[in-house]
Amino acid sequence: MTESASQNEDLVAEDAATEKMVQPKAADKPAPEKSAEELLKEKLDAAEKKIAENYDLYVRAMADLENTRRRADADVLKAHKYSIEKFAQGLLPVADSFEKAIEHAAGEEGPVKEGMLSTYRQFTHALEVAGMKMFDPKGEAFNPHFHQAVSMMPASDTMKPGTVAVVVQKGWMIQDRVLRPAMVIVAQG
Repeated sequence: MTESASQNEDLVAEDAATEKMVQPKAADKPAPEKSAEELLKEKLDAAEKKIAENYDLYVRAMADLENTRRRADADVLKAHKYSIEKFAQGLLPVADSFEKAIEHAAGEEGPVKEGMLSTYRQFTHALEVAGMKMFDPKGEAFNPHFHQAVSMMPASDTMKPGTVAVVVQKGWMIQDRVLRPAMVIVAQG
């Protein structure tokens, strides 16, 4: 036998073995084919499930977008309201110096005092236009959010315990935020 004939016999034997492996056994029954209606029903169910998933993703994405928009609007509003906060804190010692100078010149009269009072009024008006306002809590109940207690003193007949007896330094607010709490002495009971 020639070599090529031997190779041909080997290939025929391999093909026969492959066919035996591929052919279904008698115990294997072919799966019953589904009707077109059942196939369409399965596809419809899968499509409805996918629609529900996509709608849920859409609703979540829209809610997230709306929340982001609200946060951005709030951040812009805060930036507008409090943008001058550092600058304003730098001006507070100037306001304090004006007040001390006016207190010191209380007994004097003349153009220098009038000029100082006029300048102080213009200065405080400019601060108020920018959203700042001064507060003097004398006689109010002590509030740690707005007042900084530096000392305590015995309560008098006219002053209830826990109220501000003396204001050492007035407080300032910018919009609705405390820029500097008032330094106060509190009546003790």
